[in-house]
Amino acid sequence: MRAMSQLANGDRIHLVDQKRRQYALTLKAGETYQFSGQRIAHDALIGRPDGSIVTLSGGKKMVALRPTFGDYVLKMPRGAQVLYPKDLAIIPMWADVYPGARVFEAGTGSGAMTMALLRAVGPSGLVVTYDIREDFSQTAQTNIARYMNPTNLRCFRKSAYEGIDLLEDQVLFDRVVLDLPEPWHVIPHAVQALRSGGIYLSFVPTIPQVMQTVEALERATVFGMIETFETLLRTWSIQGRSVRPDHRMVAHSGFITVARKVEPGLLGPTMNKSRSITEESEDGVEEAEEEQES
Repeated sequence: MRAMSQLANGDRIHLVDQKRRQYALTLKAGETYQFSGQRIAHDALIGRPDGSIVTLSGGKKMVALRPTFGDYVLKMPRGAQVLYPKDLAIIPMWADVYPGARVFEAGTGSGAMTMALLRAVGPSGLVVTYDIREDFSQTAQTNIARYMNPTNLRCFRKSAYEGIDLLEDQVLFDRVVLDLPEPWHVIPHAVQALRSGGIYLSFVPTIPQVMQTVEALERATVFGMIETFETLLRTWSIQGRSVRPDHRMVAHSGFITVARKVEPGLLGPTMNKSRSITEESEDGVEEAEEEQES
């Protein structure tokens, strides 16, 4: 087994310049990488330690690195628009995707979400993904195989709007994760395919889409603890005593809606909406008392 600290033939790597710009390539023995009139032989990279400084023919120095998952996603070939790393990081946590989980995904796209889910379920779990476009599915499968080559992925050219089929063993899914423009059309199917206590999560870019999704979850009556949120990522510049937020940030990219499949009657939308101001105030007092006791 080769040491993961060394770059090897067939590895997907990034060359990073002094301005932190990244350039992706796949190492192939005997080939040459060209960049702005300069070049470097792949053989000069193969066998070097991960993180080595390499010099191109014109004297330009770059660092050769295996990409992080976030870097790989942003540089991989894409058919559909990929989710940003900030969303890919938080979705498995809010969907509570755990090792060994059986996850249904619709909207394979370029494969970014699929890889995030595969990393979370581990080798003992399973991800089933649908996409109706053959070109998107092929691009996604190539991206996934190049990065992780999983054995626990089932890809289907199907529309989740038409239904969610269980696998041969007829075991229900633990999680349903959707990256589709109209996830509300899938919710009736998710009711049938998701186990009790399971989690539904969808990602959409606009508030009108969120409203229709939440309305569909409420109509289904078996979903409770419905929440919608977005994540904003702002980096900071730290240079000695000069500290300030960066001028650019990754702000709105989409809204995440999460819900639990539960027995109707206690956590559903009717009960939530009927809560009085007095009940909410009592909750606040109880939380404060619990904090003091701890």
